[in-house]
Amino acid sequence: MSMSATGPARVKATVLVVEDDPRTREVVGAFLAAQGYDVVEAQDGVEALERVRGHAVDVVLLDLMLPKLDGWAVLAALRRTSAVPVVVITARDRVEERVRGLRMGADDYVVKPFDLEELEARLEAVLRRVRPQRRLQVGELTVDELRKEVRLQGRTLVLSPKEYELLVLLARHPGRVFSPEELAARLWPDRPMTPNDVAQLVYRLRRKLEPDPAKPRFVVTVPGFGYRLNPT
Repeated sequence: MSMSATGPARVKATVLVVEDDPRTREVVGAFLAAQGYDVVEAQDGVEALERVRGHAVDVVLLDLMLPKLDGWAVLAALRRTSAVPVVVITARDRVEERVRGLRMGADDYVVKPFDLEELEARLEAVLRRVRPQRRLQVGELTVDELRKEVRLQGRTLVLSPKEYELLVLLARHPGRVFSPEELAARLWPDRPMTPNDVAQLVYRLRRKLEPDPAKPRFVVTVPGFGYRLNPT
């Protein structure tokens, strides 16, 4: 890794650096802080998940070889409960492992040793891809994640926090079918919920979203599989 010229930051974001090696964690954190990033650190997998829950993290730099809970388990846990982008950083350079990481939901994969300026460039690229999604447009439906505002055909919808979370999750993946079990795990990660709880939440959202809740055209049921947001 090299710490060459450090200019003014072009992207402001909160970065969680998950790395068990103190020296690497210190060098990466100091470099990113010098570029204008807010840096949060974790030295093991359990601490990493605690940091994500406790901070408004914009992107995670995740080492795979971690104590207590390895990087694979952390990545899997994040993808069950969060859409935060993840850049995997590891000395493992086998193609099979890079493919595994990307298929599990990593947004990028950086192999050690790496150049710090290249790492920052990759962070910027990931953030550019994610940030436009803060304003989601699905047909006539607009979700502004920064303002926590939902508009449909010019009118603003007043949703409860859980109704909003459900709609954002579906709007980030229009057309994708989510099973009731997956929705329960994502929306209530800290307590067990049933498919009936999900059905009740979908019912309440439809009452506010659909012109005719009995014949939904936005949040539709796929019999035997779950729910999806109609992309048209």
